[in-house]
Amino acid sequence: MSQPVDQESFSHRIAQTMVRGFDKHYRLFRECSASAKGRFERAEWIEGQQAVRERIQFYDDRVRETVEFLQSEFDTAGLDEAVWQQAKLLYIGLLTDHKQPELAETFFNSVFCQMMHRTYFHNDFIFVRPAVSTEYIESDPPIYRCYYPNESGFRSSIAQVFRDFSWDREFENLDRDVEYILRSIREHLEVLPGREANLQIQVLNSAFYRNKGAYVIGKAVNGALEYPFTVPVLHSPEGRLYLDTIILDAWRISVLFSLSRAYFMVDMEVPSGYVQFLRSIMPSKPRSELYTMLGLGKQGKTMFFRDLIFHLHHSADQFIVAPGIRGLVMMVFTLPSYPYVFKVIKDVFGCSKEVDHETVRRKYQLVKQVDRVGRMADTLEFSKVALPRNRFSPALIDELYREIPSSIEEDGEDLIIKHVYIERRMEPLNMYLEKAEKAGRDDLVDHAVLEYGNAIRELAIANIFPGDMLWKNFGVTRYGRVVFYDYDEIEHMTDCKFRRIPPAPDFETEMSGEVWYSVSRQDVFPEEFETFLLVSDRIRTAFMRHHSDLFDVAFWHDAQEQIRLGKVQDFFPYPEAQRFRNCYASGAPN
Repeated sequence: MSQPVDQESFSHRIAQTMVRGFDKHYRLFRECSASAKGRFERAEWIEGQQAVRERIQFYDDRVRETVEFLQSEFDTAGLDEAVWQQAKLLYIGLLTDHKQPELAETFFNSVFCQMMHRTYFHNDFIFVRPAVSTEYIESDPPIYRCYYPNESGFRSSIAQVFRDFSWDREFENLDRDVEYILRSIREHLEVLPGREANLQIQVLNSAFYRNKGAYVIGKAVNGALEYPFTVPVLHSPEGRLYLDTIILDAWRISVLFSLSRAYFMVDMEVPSGYVQFLRSIMPSKPRSELYTMLGLGKQGKTMFFRDLIFHLHHSADQFIVAPGIRGLVMMVFTLPSYPYVFKVIKDVFGCSKEVDHETVRRKYQLVKQVDRVGRMADTLEFSKVALPRNRFSPALIDELYREIPSSIEEDGEDLIIKHVYIERRMEPLNMYLEKAEKAGRDDLVDHAVLEYGNAIRELAIANIFPGDMLWKNFGVTRYGRVVFYDYDEIEHMTDCKFRRIPPAPDFETEMSGEVWYSVSRQDVFPEEFETFLLVSDRIRTAFMRHHSDLFDVAFWHDAQEQIRLGKVQDFFPYPEAQRFRNCYASGAPN
Protein backbone atom coordinates (compact mmCIF):
# COMPACT_ATOMS: atom_id res chain seq x y z
CA MET A 1 0.00 0.00 0.00
CA SER A 2 1.40 3.38 -1.02
CA GLN A 3 1.95 5.98 1.68
CA PRO A 4 0.76 9.60 1.34
CA VAL A 5 3.39 12.30 1.05
CA ASP A 6 1.16 14.73 2.93
CA GLN A 7 -2.50 15.30 3.61
CA GLU A 8 -2.94 17.86 0.82
CA SER A 9 -1.51 15.43 -1.74
CA PHE A 10 -3.85 12.77 -0.41
CA SER A 11 -6.86 15.07 -0.82
CA HIS A 12 -5.84 15.97 -4.39
CA ARG A 13 -5.56 12.33 -5.40
CA ILE A 14 -8.91 11.46 -3.85
CA ALA A 15 -10.65 14.34 -5.62
CA GLN A 16 -9.06 13.48 -8.97
CA THR A 17 -9.94 9.80 -8.58
CA MET A 18 -13.55 10.72 -7.88
CA VAL A 19 -13.78 12.95 -10.96
CA ARG A 20 -12.21 10.30 -13.18
CA GLY A 21 -14.67 7.71 -11.86
CA PHE A 22 -17.64 9.96 -12.57
CA ASP A 23 -16.39 11.03 -16.02
CA LYS A 24 -16.00 7.38 -17.00
CA HIS A 25 -19.54 6.69 -15.81
CA TYR A 26 -21.11 9.55 -17.74
CA ARG A 27 -19.14 8.80 -20.90
CA LEU A 28 -20.48 5.24 -20.91
CA PHE A 29 -23.98 6.42 -19.94
CA ARG A 30 -24.03 8.95 -22.76
CA GLU A 31 -22.67 6.51 -25.34
CA CYS A 32 -25.44 4.06 -24.45
CA SER A 33 -28.10 6.79 -24.58
CA ALA A 34 -26.84 8.23 -27.87
CA SER A 35 -26.86 4.80 -29.51
CA ALA A 36 -30.66 4.70 -29.04
CA LYS A 37 -30.99 6.73 -32.24
CA GLY A 38 -29.31 3.97 -34.25
CA ARG A 39 -31.40 1.27 -32.59
CA PHE A 40 -34.55 3.24 -33.43
CA GLU A 41 -33.46 3.60 -37.06
CA ARG A 42 -32.72 -0.14 -37.30
CA ALA A 43 -35.93 -1.10 -35.45
CA GLU A 44 -33.89 -3.03 -32.87
CA TRP A 45 -36.61 -3.07 -30.23
CA ILE A 46 -35.38 -6.00 -28.13
CA GLU A 47 -31.83 -4.59 -28.17
CA GLY A 48 -33.27 -1.29 -26.97
CA GLN A 49 -34.94 -2.95 -24.01
CA GLN A 50 -31.70 -4.73 -23.16
CA ALA A 51 -29.76 -1.44 -23.32
CA VAL A 52 -32.18 0.16 -20.83
CA ARG A 53 -31.64 -2.74 -18.42
CA GLU A 54 -27.86 -2.66 -18.77
CA ARG A 55 -27.64 1.12 -18.36
CA ILE A 56 -29.26 0.94 -14.93
CA GLN A 57 -26.23 -0.93 -13.61
CA PHE A 58 -23.63 1.51 -14.98
CA TYR A 59 -23.69 3.84 -11.98
CA ASP A 60 -23.25 1.20 -9.28
CA ASP A 61 -20.45 -0.42 -11.29
CA ARG A 62 -18.47 2.83 -11.47
CA VAL A 63 -19.06 3.62 -7.80
CA ARG A 64 -17.79 0.16 -6.84
CA GLU A 65 -14.72 0.57 -9.08
CA THR A 66 -13.92 3.93 -7.52
CA VAL A 67 -14.38 2.66 -3.97
CA GLU A 68 -12.15 -0.34 -4.65
CA PHE A 69 -9.44 1.85 -6.19
CA LEU A 70 -9.43 4.27 -3.26
CA GLN A 71 -9.33 1.44 -0.74
CA SER A 72 -6.45 -0.23 -2.56
CA GLU A 73 -4.46 3.00 -2.86
CA PHE A 74 -5.11 4.53 0.54
CA ASP A 75 -5.93 3.47 4.07
CA THR A 76 -9.29 5.19 3.79
CA ALA A 77 -10.53 3.98 7.18
CA GLY A 78 -7.66 5.73 8.90
CA LEU A 79 -7.83 9.03 7.03
CA ASP A 80 -7.98 12.22 9.02
CA GLU A 81 -11.31 14.08 8.77
CA ALA A 82 -9.47 17.10 7.36
CA VAL A 83 -8.35 15.03 4.36
CA TRP A 84 -11.94 14.31 3.36
CA GLN A 85 -13.05 17.90 3.94
CA GLN A 86 -10.18 19.16 1.79
CA ALA A 87 -10.97 16.53 -0.86
CA LYS A 88 -14.50 17.87 -1.11
CA LEU A 89 -13.27 21.46 -1.53
CA LEU A 90 -10.78 20.41 -4.21
CA TYR A 91 -13.50 18.38 -5.92
CA ILE A 92 -15.68 21.50 -6.12
CA GLY A 93 -12.83 23.27 -7.87
CA LEU A 94 -12.59 20.49 -10.44
CA LEU A 95 -16.28 20.98 -11.25
CA THR A 96 -16.04 24.68 -12.06
CA ASP A 97 -16.35 24.17 -15.83
CA HIS A 98 -17.95 20.74 -15.70
CA LYS A 99 -21.01 19.96 -17.84
CA GLN A 100 -22.67 17.70 -15.27
CA PRO A 101 -21.65 19.14 -11.88
CA GLU A 102 -24.81 18.11 -10.04
CA LEU A 103 -24.37 14.48 -11.15
CA ALA A 104 -20.70 14.55 -10.19
CA GLU A 105 -21.58 15.81 -6.70
CA THR A 106 -23.99 12.92 -6.27
CA PHE A 107 -21.28 10.50 -7.43
CA PHE A 108 -18.93 11.90 -4.75
CA ASN A 109 -21.66 11.27 -2.15
CA SER A 110 -22.19 7.70 -3.33
CA VAL A 111 -18.51 6.83 -3.10
CA PHE A 112 -17.99 8.54 0.26
CA CYS A 113 -21.09 6.97 1.83
CA GLN A 114 -19.93 3.49 0.90
CA MET A 115 -16.65 3.99 2.75
CA MET A 116 -17.57 6.08 5.78
CA HIS A 117 -19.98 5.80 8.71
CA ARG A 118 -23.26 7.68 8.50
CA THR A 119 -22.14 10.07 11.26
CA TYR A 120 -20.13 11.79 8.49
CA PHE A 121 -23.17 12.20 6.22
CA HIS A 122 -23.45 15.98 6.56
CA ASN A 123 -22.43 18.97 4.48
CA ASP A 124 -18.87 19.18 5.83
CA PHE A 125 -18.06 15.96 4.00
CA ILE A 126 -20.71 15.34 1.34
CA PHE A 127 -22.96 17.45 -0.84
CA VAL A 128 -26.07 17.66 1.30
CA ARG A 129 -26.64 20.92 -0.56
CA PRO A 130 -25.41 21.52 -4.12
CA ALA A 131 -22.20 23.55 -4.32
CA VAL A 132 -21.90 24.24 -8.07
CA SER A 133 -24.57 26.09 -10.02
CA THR A 134 -26.17 24.37 -13.02
CA GLU A 135 -27.49 27.62 -14.48
CA TYR A 136 -26.38 28.69 -17.96
CA ILE A 137 -24.03 25.80 -18.64
CA GLU A 138 -23.21 25.91 -22.34
CA SER A 139 -23.88 22.79 -24.37
CA ASP A 140 -22.53 21.69 -27.75
CA PRO A 141 -24.79 21.11 -29.56
CA PRO A 142 -27.20 23.55 -27.88
CA ILE A 143 -29.90 22.08 -25.66
CA TYR A 144 -32.65 23.17 -28.03
CA ARG A 145 -33.03 24.39 -31.60
CA CYS A 146 -35.15 27.37 -32.67
CA TYR A 147 -37.37 27.76 -35.74
CA TYR A 148 -39.03 30.99 -36.90
CA PRO A 149 -42.38 30.56 -38.67
CA ASN A 150 -42.63 34.30 -39.38
CA GLU A 151 -39.69 33.88 -41.74
CA SER A 152 -40.25 30.47 -43.32
CA GLY A 153 -43.93 29.71 -42.65
CA PHE A 154 -45.57 27.26 -40.25
CA ARG A 155 -45.65 24.23 -42.54
CA SER A 156 -42.05 24.61 -43.57
CA SER A 157 -40.87 25.21 -39.99
CA ILE A 158 -42.73 22.20 -38.59
CA ALA A 159 -41.47 19.92 -41.33
CA GLN A 160 -37.91 21.13 -40.76
CA VAL A 161 -38.19 20.27 -37.05
CA PHE A 162 -38.42 16.59 -37.96
CA ARG A 163 -35.96 16.61 -40.84
CA ASP A 164 -33.30 18.06 -38.54
CA PHE A 165 -33.22 14.86 -36.48
CA SER A 166 -31.59 13.27 -39.55
CA TRP A 167 -33.04 9.83 -39.02
CA ASP A 168 -31.70 7.26 -41.43
CA ARG A 169 -35.19 6.35 -42.62
CA GLU A 170 -37.49 8.23 -44.93
CA PHE A 171 -40.83 9.59 -43.84
CA GLU A 172 -43.94 7.93 -45.16
CA ASN A 173 -45.68 11.24 -45.87
CA LEU A 174 -44.32 14.14 -43.83
CA ASP A 175 -46.49 16.74 -45.61
CA ARG A 176 -49.62 14.79 -44.66
CA ASP A 177 -48.51 14.52 -41.02
CA VAL A 178 -47.64 18.22 -40.82
CA GLU A 179 -51.16 18.96 -42.02
CA TYR A 180 -52.51 16.72 -39.26
CA ILE A 181 -50.44 18.68 -36.74
CA LEU A 182 -51.83 21.99 -37.98
CA ARG A 183 -55.40 20.67 -37.85
CA SER A 184 -54.86 19.41 -34.29
CA ILE A 185 -53.46 22.78 -33.20
CA ARG A 186 -56.42 24.63 -34.67
CA GLU A 187 -58.88 22.27 -32.95
CA HIS A 188 -57.01 22.54 -29.64
CA LEU A 189 -56.78 26.34 -29.58
CA GLU A 190 -60.16 26.95 -31.27
CA VAL A 191 -59.04 30.51 -32.08
CA LEU A 192 -55.53 30.93 -33.45
CA PRO A 193 -53.69 33.87 -31.81
CA GLY A 194 -52.05 36.51 -33.95
CA ARG A 195 -48.39 36.05 -34.73
CA GLU A 196 -46.14 38.12 -32.49
CA ALA A 197 -42.67 39.33 -33.47
CA ASN A 198 -41.02 36.78 -31.18
CA LEU A 199 -42.91 33.76 -32.57
CA GLN A 200 -40.61 30.75 -32.45
CA ILE A 201 -40.63 26.98 -32.03
CA GLN A 202 -38.09 25.58 -29.56
CA VAL A 203 -37.30 21.87 -29.82
CA LEU A 204 -34.97 19.83 -27.59
CA ASN A 205 -31.96 18.77 -29.64
CA SER A 206 -32.17 15.05 -28.82
CA ALA A 207 -35.28 12.96 -29.33
CA PHE A 208 -36.49 10.95 -26.34
CA TYR A 209 -36.36 7.24 -27.21
CA ARG A 210 -38.47 4.63 -25.45
CA ASN A 211 -39.99 1.34 -26.57
CA LYS A 212 -40.67 1.68 -30.32
CA GLY A 213 -41.02 5.46 -30.42
CA ALA A 214 -38.96 8.63 -30.68
CA TYR A 215 -40.58 11.56 -28.89
CA VAL A 216 -39.92 15.10 -30.13
CA ILE A 217 -40.43 17.56 -27.27
CA GLY A 218 -40.66 21.31 -27.53
CA LYS A 219 -42.76 24.42 -27.14
CA ALA A 220 -43.98 27.31 -29.26
CA VAL A 221 -43.40 30.82 -27.92
CA ASN A 222 -45.69 33.62 -29.07
CA GLY A 223 -45.66 36.91 -27.21
CA ALA A 224 -45.94 36.16 -23.50
CA LEU A 225 -47.51 32.73 -24.03
CA GLU A 226 -45.87 29.33 -24.36
CA TYR A 227 -47.47 26.23 -25.85
CA PRO A 228 -45.84 22.88 -25.00
CA PHE A 229 -46.05 19.93 -27.36
CA THR A 230 -44.79 16.39 -27.87
CA VAL A 231 -44.86 14.43 -31.12
CA PRO A 232 -44.23 10.66 -31.13
CA VAL A 233 -42.50 9.37 -34.26
CA LEU A 234 -43.11 5.69 -35.09
CA HIS A 235 -42.33 3.10 -37.77
CA SER A 236 -45.00 2.11 -40.27
CA PRO A 237 -45.41 -1.60 -41.14
CA GLU A 238 -43.27 -0.87 -44.22
CA GLY A 239 -40.48 0.59 -42.07
CA ARG A 240 -41.00 4.25 -42.87
CA LEU A 241 -41.46 7.01 -40.28
CA TYR A 242 -44.69 8.75 -39.48
CA LEU A 243 -45.94 11.21 -36.85
CA ASP A 244 -48.49 9.40 -34.70
CA THR A 245 -50.09 12.36 -32.93
CA ILE A 246 -49.33 15.67 -31.26
CA ILE A 247 -49.82 16.02 -27.51
CA LEU A 248 -50.67 19.60 -26.57
CA ASP A 249 -51.91 19.35 -22.98
CA ALA A 250 -49.18 19.82 -20.36
CA TRP A 251 -50.77 17.20 -18.12
CA ARG A 252 -50.72 14.61 -20.92
CA ILE A 253 -47.07 15.40 -21.56
CA SER A 254 -46.51 14.90 -17.84
CA VAL A 255 -48.03 11.41 -18.14
CA LEU A 256 -45.21 10.54 -20.57
CA PHE A 257 -42.79 11.13 -17.69
CA SER A 258 -44.72 9.04 -15.18
CA LEU A 259 -42.52 6.85 -12.98
CA SER A 260 -44.77 3.94 -13.98
CA ARG A 261 -43.07 3.87 -17.38
CA ALA A 262 -39.69 2.81 -18.74
CA TYR A 263 -36.86 5.33 -18.63
CA PHE A 264 -36.03 7.41 -21.70
CA MET A 265 -32.83 7.25 -23.70
CA VAL A 266 -31.69 10.83 -24.41
CA ASP A 267 -28.32 12.11 -25.63
CA MET A 268 -27.51 14.98 -23.23
CA GLU A 269 -24.24 16.77 -22.71
CA VAL A 270 -25.85 19.05 -20.11
CA PRO A 271 -28.70 17.15 -18.40
CA SER A 272 -29.58 20.07 -16.13
CA GLY A 273 -30.44 22.07 -19.26
CA TYR A 274 -32.85 19.37 -20.40
CA VAL A 275 -34.46 19.26 -16.97
CA GLN A 276 -34.81 23.04 -16.92
CA PHE A 277 -36.50 23.00 -20.34
CA LEU A 278 -38.84 20.18 -19.32
CA ARG A 279 -39.74 22.03 -16.13
CA SER A 280 -40.75 25.02 -18.24
CA ILE A 281 -43.47 22.91 -19.88
CA MET A 282 -44.25 20.73 -16.82
CA PRO A 283 -43.81 23.10 -13.85
CA SER A 284 -45.62 20.75 -11.43
CA LYS A 285 -43.35 17.78 -12.22
CA PRO A 286 -40.63 17.44 -9.54
CA ARG A 287 -37.08 17.72 -10.86
CA SER A 288 -36.30 14.48 -9.06
CA GLU A 289 -38.79 12.62 -11.26
CA LEU A 290 -37.48 14.23 -14.43
CA TYR A 291 -33.90 13.19 -13.66
CA THR A 292 -35.12 9.67 -12.89
CA MET A 293 -37.07 9.39 -16.14
CA LEU A 294 -33.99 10.52 -18.06
CA GLY A 295 -32.22 7.45 -16.68
CA LEU A 296 -30.36 9.39 -13.98
CA GLY A 297 -31.92 7.56 -11.06
CA LYS A 298 -29.26 8.38 -8.46
CA GLN A 299 -29.65 12.09 -9.16
CA GLY A 300 -33.39 11.64 -8.85
CA LYS A 301 -32.88 10.06 -5.43
CA THR A 302 -30.56 12.88 -4.33
CA MET A 303 -33.06 15.57 -5.30
CA PHE A 304 -35.98 13.65 -3.82
CA PHE A 305 -34.26 13.39 -0.45
CA ARG A 306 -33.34 17.08 -0.47
CA ASP A 307 -36.99 17.89 -1.19
CA LEU A 308 -38.11 15.59 1.63
CA ILE A 309 -35.76 17.18 4.18
CA PHE A 310 -36.89 20.64 3.05
CA HIS A 311 -40.52 19.60 3.44
CA LEU A 312 -39.89 18.24 6.94
CA HIS A 313 -38.43 21.60 7.94
CA HIS A 314 -41.56 23.34 6.70
CA SER A 315 -44.26 21.03 8.06
CA ALA A 316 -45.34 19.65 11.41
CA ASP A 317 -47.54 16.61 10.75
CA GLN A 318 -46.42 13.13 11.73
CA PHE A 319 -45.67 9.95 9.81
CA ILE A 320 -48.53 7.47 10.23
CA VAL A 321 -49.34 3.91 9.23
CA ALA A 322 -50.62 4.05 5.64
CA PRO A 323 -54.39 3.62 5.30
CA GLY A 324 -55.68 0.38 3.79
CA ILE A 325 -55.34 -3.35 4.36
CA ARG A 326 -52.03 -4.28 6.02
CA GLY A 327 -49.68 -6.15 3.72
CA LEU A 328 -48.18 -9.54 4.52
CA VAL A 329 -44.69 -8.62 3.26
CA MET A 330 -44.35 -4.85 3.48
CA MET A 331 -44.88 -2.48 6.39
CA VAL A 332 -46.09 0.81 4.84
CA PHE A 333 -46.22 4.30 6.35
CA THR A 334 -46.73 7.79 4.98
CA LEU A 335 -46.60 11.49 5.81
CA PRO A 336 -50.07 12.90 5.05
CA SER A 337 -48.69 16.23 3.79
CA TYR A 338 -46.23 14.54 1.40
CA PRO A 339 -47.48 12.53 -1.61
CA TYR A 340 -45.34 9.41 -1.10
CA VAL A 341 -45.42 6.14 0.84
CA PHE A 342 -42.49 4.44 2.58
CA LYS A 343 -42.31 0.64 2.37
CA VAL A 344 -40.07 -1.56 4.52
CA ILE A 345 -39.76 -5.35 4.23
CA LYS A 346 -41.21 -6.98 7.34
CA ASP A 347 -39.05 -9.18 9.55
CA VAL A 348 -41.63 -11.98 9.45
CA PHE A 349 -44.01 -12.50 6.52
CA GLY A 350 -47.59 -13.68 6.61
CA CYS A 351 -47.98 -17.47 6.71
CA SER A 352 -49.26 -17.60 3.11
CA LYS A 353 -46.10 -16.02 1.70
CA GLU A 354 -43.35 -18.34 0.48
CA VAL A 355 -40.71 -15.71 -0.38
CA ASP A 356 -37.72 -14.46 1.60
CA HIS A 357 -36.17 -11.01 1.98
CA GLU A 358 -33.65 -11.47 -0.82
CA THR A 359 -36.36 -12.61 -3.22
CA VAL A 360 -38.45 -9.51 -2.46
CA ARG A 361 -35.46 -7.27 -3.18
CA ARG A 362 -34.88 -9.06 -6.49
CA LYS A 363 -38.51 -8.54 -7.46
CA TYR A 364 -38.28 -4.80 -6.83
CA GLN A 365 -35.07 -4.63 -8.85
CA LEU A 366 -36.78 -6.51 -11.67
CA VAL A 367 -39.45 -3.81 -11.86
CA LYS A 368 -36.76 -1.22 -12.59
CA GLN A 369 -35.40 -3.30 -15.46
CA VAL A 370 -38.59 -4.16 -17.34
CA ASP A 371 -40.88 -2.01 -19.43
CA ARG A 372 -43.44 -0.88 -16.85
CA VAL A 373 -45.87 0.13 -19.66
CA GLY A 374 -47.48 2.74 -17.41
CA ARG A 375 -48.84 0.03 -15.12
CA MET A 376 -46.21 -0.49 -12.39
CA ALA A 377 -45.07 2.12 -9.91
CA ASP A 378 -41.32 2.76 -9.88
CA THR A 379 -39.65 2.95 -6.49
CA LEU A 380 -36.77 4.89 -5.00
CA GLU A 381 -34.62 2.57 -2.91
CA PHE A 382 -32.71 4.04 0.05
CA SER A 383 -30.41 2.69 2.75
CA LYS A 384 -29.69 4.16 6.19
CA VAL A 385 -32.35 6.86 6.00
CA ALA A 386 -32.31 9.19 9.01
CA LEU A 387 -35.65 10.81 9.88
CA PRO A 388 -36.55 12.83 13.00
CA ARG A 389 -38.10 10.47 15.54
CA ASN A 390 -40.46 13.09 16.89
CA ARG A 391 -42.20 13.15 13.50
CA PHE A 392 -43.37 9.55 13.93
CA SER A 393 -46.75 9.01 15.58
CA PRO A 394 -46.76 6.79 18.68
CA ALA A 395 -48.94 4.22 16.89
CA LEU A 396 -46.45 4.07 14.02
CA ILE A 397 -43.49 3.71 16.40
CA ASP A 398 -45.24 0.76 18.03
CA GLU A 399 -45.89 -0.88 14.68
CA LEU A 400 -42.32 -0.31 13.48
CA TYR A 401 -40.91 -2.08 16.54
CA ARG A 402 -43.46 -4.84 16.17
CA GLU A 403 -43.06 -5.47 12.40
CA ILE A 404 -39.53 -4.36 11.43
CA PRO A 405 -37.32 -4.20 14.56
CA SER A 406 -34.26 -5.45 12.66
CA SER A 407 -34.59 -2.61 10.11
CA ILE A 408 -34.56 0.33 12.53
CA GLU A 409 -32.24 1.83 15.09
CA GLU A 410 -32.23 5.05 17.04
CA ASP A 411 -29.41 7.57 16.92
CA GLY A 412 -29.98 10.58 19.14
CA GLU A 413 -33.06 12.38 17.85
CA ASP A 414 -33.14 10.40 14.60
CA LEU A 415 -34.75 7.13 13.67
CA ILE A 416 -32.57 5.22 11.18
CA ILE A 417 -34.33 2.99 8.66
CA LYS A 418 -31.79 0.59 7.21
CA HIS A 419 -33.60 -0.16 3.95
CA VAL A 420 -36.73 1.45 2.51
CA TYR A 421 -38.60 1.78 -0.79
CA ILE A 422 -40.39 5.04 -1.53
CA GLU A 423 -43.05 5.50 -4.19
CA ARG A 424 -45.82 7.94 -5.09
CA ARG A 425 -48.93 7.58 -2.99
CA MET A 426 -52.07 6.30 -4.72
CA GLU A 427 -55.54 5.45 -3.50
CA PRO A 428 -55.74 1.65 -3.10
CA LEU A 429 -58.11 0.26 -5.72
CA ASN A 430 -60.15 -1.71 -3.17
CA MET A 431 -60.85 1.50 -1.22
CA TYR A 432 -61.66 3.38 -4.44
CA LEU A 433 -64.18 0.69 -5.44
CA GLU A 434 -65.77 0.61 -1.98
CA LYS A 435 -66.35 4.37 -2.05
CA ALA A 436 -67.69 4.25 -5.61
CA GLU A 437 -70.13 1.44 -4.73
CA LYS A 438 -71.34 3.19 -1.57
CA ALA A 439 -71.97 6.32 -3.62
CA GLY A 440 -73.87 4.30 -6.22
CA ARG A 441 -71.42 5.44 -8.91
CA ASP A 442 -71.64 2.65 -11.46
CA ASP A 443 -69.66 4.82 -13.88
CA LEU A 444 -66.66 4.96 -11.51
CA VAL A 445 -66.85 1.24 -10.81
CA ASP A 446 -67.00 0.51 -14.53
CA HIS A 447 -64.03 2.76 -15.28
CA ALA A 448 -61.91 1.31 -12.46
CA VAL A 449 -62.65 -2.28 -13.47
CA LEU A 450 -61.92 -1.47 -17.12
CA GLU A 451 -58.61 0.12 -16.09
CA TYR A 452 -57.74 -2.82 -13.82
CA GLY A 453 -58.26 -5.34 -16.61
CA ASN A 454 -56.33 -3.19 -19.07
CA ALA A 455 -53.46 -3.05 -16.59
CA ILE A 456 -53.43 -6.86 -16.34
CA ARG A 457 -53.49 -7.19 -20.14
CA GLU A 458 -50.69 -4.69 -20.72
CA LEU A 459 -48.51 -6.22 -18.03
CA ALA A 460 -49.05 -9.66 -19.59
CA ILE A 461 -48.02 -8.38 -23.02
CA ALA A 462 -44.91 -6.90 -21.38
CA ASN A 463 -44.08 -10.35 -19.93
CA ILE A 464 -45.15 -9.60 -16.36
CA PHE A 465 -47.66 -11.61 -14.33
CA PRO A 466 -48.62 -9.81 -11.09
CA GLY A 467 -49.00 -12.99 -9.08
CA ASP A 468 -51.21 -11.52 -6.38
CA MET A 469 -54.04 -9.90 -8.35
CA LEU A 470 -56.16 -8.71 -5.41
CA TRP A 471 -57.69 -5.24 -5.75
CA LYS A 472 -55.67 -3.99 -2.75
CA ASN A 473 -52.40 -4.47 -4.64
CA PHE A 474 -53.36 -1.88 -7.25
CA GLY A 475 -53.75 1.87 -6.91
CA VAL A 476 -55.56 4.66 -8.75
CA THR A 477 -53.40 7.58 -9.88
CA ARG A 478 -54.45 11.22 -9.93
CA TYR A 479 -55.17 10.77 -13.65
CA GLY A 480 -57.51 7.84 -13.03
CA ARG A 481 -55.13 5.12 -14.25
CA VAL A 482 -54.86 1.84 -12.38
CA VAL A 483 -51.28 0.91 -11.46
CA PHE A 484 -49.85 -2.20 -9.80
CA TYR A 485 -47.56 -1.68 -6.78
CA ASP A 486 -47.12 -4.93 -4.82
CA TYR A 487 -44.21 -6.87 -6.29
CA ASP A 488 -43.35 -9.72 -3.96
CA GLU A 489 -45.08 -12.31 -6.17
CA ILE A 490 -44.50 -10.99 -9.69
CA GLU A 491 -43.14 -13.39 -12.29
CA HIS A 492 -42.23 -13.30 -15.94
CA MET A 493 -45.20 -14.54 -17.93
CA THR A 494 -42.92 -17.01 -19.65
CA ASP A 495 -42.05 -18.60 -16.29
CA CYS A 496 -45.69 -19.30 -15.44
CA LYS A 497 -47.68 -22.40 -16.33
CA PHE A 498 -51.31 -21.43 -16.99
CA ARG A 499 -53.62 -24.42 -16.58
CA ARG A 500 -57.27 -25.33 -16.68
CA ILE A 501 -58.65 -27.05 -13.59
CA PRO A 502 -58.98 -30.71 -14.55
CA PRO A 503 -62.38 -32.40 -14.10
CA ALA A 504 -62.99 -34.03 -10.75
CA PRO A 505 -62.93 -37.84 -10.84
CA ASP A 506 -66.37 -38.00 -9.21
CA PHE A 507 -69.12 -35.83 -7.72
CA GLU A 508 -68.10 -36.46 -4.11
CA THR A 509 -64.54 -35.27 -4.79
CA GLU A 510 -65.81 -32.12 -6.50
CA MET A 511 -68.09 -31.30 -3.57
CA SER A 512 -65.46 -32.03 -0.91
CA GLY A 513 -63.68 -28.70 -1.24
CA GLU A 514 -60.33 -30.46 -1.33
CA VAL A 515 -57.92 -30.01 -4.26
CA TRP A 516 -57.93 -33.19 -6.33
CA TYR A 517 -55.10 -32.20 -8.72
CA SER A 518 -51.39 -31.58 -8.34
CA VAL A 519 -50.21 -27.97 -8.14
CA SER A 520 -46.65 -26.72 -8.59
CA ARG A 521 -45.34 -23.33 -7.56
CA GLN A 522 -45.49 -21.93 -11.12
CA ASP A 523 -49.03 -23.17 -11.82
CA VAL A 524 -51.74 -20.54 -12.36
CA PHE A 525 -55.44 -21.34 -12.77
CA PRO A 526 -57.24 -18.33 -14.32
CA GLU A 527 -60.65 -19.86 -13.51
CA GLU A 528 -59.89 -19.22 -9.83
CA PHE A 529 -59.60 -15.44 -10.35
CA GLU A 530 -63.39 -15.11 -10.20
CA THR A 531 -63.41 -16.15 -6.54
CA PHE A 532 -61.51 -13.13 -5.25
CA LEU A 533 -62.21 -10.55 -7.99
CA LEU A 534 -65.99 -10.70 -8.45
CA VAL A 535 -66.80 -9.55 -4.93
CA SER A 536 -70.03 -7.66 -5.71
CA ASP A 537 -72.77 -7.54 -8.33
CA ARG A 538 -71.60 -4.17 -9.69
CA ILE A 539 -68.01 -5.37 -10.06
CA ARG A 540 -69.14 -8.67 -11.57
CA THR A 541 -71.26 -6.86 -14.18
CA ALA A 542 -68.42 -4.53 -15.17
CA PHE A 543 -65.79 -7.26 -15.21
CA MET A 544 -67.79 -9.69 -17.32
CA ARG A 545 -68.59 -6.89 -19.77
CA HIS A 546 -64.95 -5.89 -20.28
CA HIS A 547 -62.63 -8.70 -19.24
CA SER A 548 -64.32 -12.09 -19.03
CA ASP A 549 -61.56 -13.57 -21.21
CA LEU A 550 -59.06 -13.06 -18.35
CA PHE A 551 -60.70 -16.08 -16.69
CA ASP A 552 -59.91 -18.21 -19.74
CA VAL A 553 -56.52 -19.90 -19.97
CA ALA A 554 -56.54 -19.23 -23.74
CA PHE A 555 -55.83 -15.52 -23.19
CA TRP A 556 -52.75 -16.28 -21.14
CA HIS A 557 -51.44 -18.92 -23.54
CA ASP A 558 -51.81 -16.50 -26.45
CA ALA A 559 -49.93 -13.76 -24.55
CA GLN A 560 -47.11 -16.21 -23.80
CA GLU A 561 -46.91 -17.26 -27.43
CA GLN A 562 -46.56 -13.64 -28.60
CA ILE A 563 -43.73 -13.10 -26.15
CA ARG A 564 -41.92 -16.28 -27.17
CA LEU A 565 -42.16 -15.22 -30.83
CA GLY A 566 -40.16 -12.11 -29.87
CA LYS A 567 -42.92 -9.64 -30.71
CA VAL A 568 -42.48 -6.26 -29.03
CA GLN A 569 -45.87 -4.62 -28.70
CA ASP A 570 -46.70 -0.93 -28.96
CA PHE A 571 -47.67 0.85 -25.75
CA PHE A 572 -49.09 4.31 -26.28
CA PRO A 573 -48.90 6.72 -23.32
CA TYR A 574 -51.79 8.68 -24.82
CA PRO A 575 -55.35 7.72 -25.83
CA GLU A 576 -55.90 5.66 -28.98
CA ALA A 577 -58.54 8.19 -30.01
CA GLN A 578 -55.86 10.89 -30.13
CA ARG A 579 -53.76 9.12 -32.76
CA PHE A 580 -53.92 10.69 -36.22
CA ARG A 581 -54.93 7.34 -37.70
CA ASN A 582 -58.10 7.52 -35.62
CA CYS A 583 -58.69 11.28 -35.81
CA TYR A 584 -58.05 11.70 -39.52
CA ALA A 585 -58.40 8.15 -40.82
CA SER A 586 -58.15 8.85 -44.54
CA GLY A 587 -54.56 8.27 -45.64
CA ALA A 588 -53.26 7.52 -42.16
CA PRO A 589 -50.90 4.57 -41.73
CA ASN A 590 -52.29 1.23 -40.59
